[in-house]
Amino acid sequence: MAASATLHCLTGCAIGEVLGMVIATALGWHDVPSILLAVALAFVFGYALTMRGLIRARVTWRSALRLALAADTLSILIMEIVDNGIMLMVPGAMDAGLAALLFWGSLAFSLLVAFLVTTPINKWIIGRGKGHAVIHSYHRQPAPPGSPDRRPA
Repeated sequence: MAASATLHCLTGCAIGEVLGMVIATALGWHDVPSILLAVALAFVFGYALTMRGLIRARVTWRSALRLALAADTLSILIMEIVDNGIMLMVPGAMDAGLAALLFWGSLAFSLLVAFLVTTPINKWIIGRGKGHAVIHSYHRQPAPPGSPDRRPA
C-alpha cells in the first residue's frame, strides 16, 4: 500500500514538476523561480489526483480537499525537497536546455530517488492509520445512491 500511495503521489508530483521545469526552462528562468513554480504545480497536481478519486467516491469537494491536504502534504513535501535538492546538486542540470539529456536524466533520477526516500515514510504514516490509509477506505466502499458525502466505516 505504501508503494502504491507513493507512486500515486509521485505521479502528481512528476506532472507538476516536469510541467514547472519545462515552463521555467523554456522561459529561461533562474533556479529559485523554476523551483517555486515546479513545487507549486507538484502540490496542485498531487492534491488534484487524490481529490479526483475522492470526488468519484461521492465525497464533497470540501471534504475531498481536507482529506487530500491531510493525506498528501507530508509526502509531497518530502518528495519535493529530495527531488529539487538533487536537481540543484547535479552540476548544470538546472541550466540545461529542454533538449539536453542532462536535464531529463537528472529529473528522472531525482524523481526515482524521491520515490525511494518517500516510500518508507508513507509506510510509517499508513501504519499509523493516517495518510492514504484513510483515502483507501473511501475507495473500498460503494457509494450509496444520491449520497453527497461519505465517511469510512
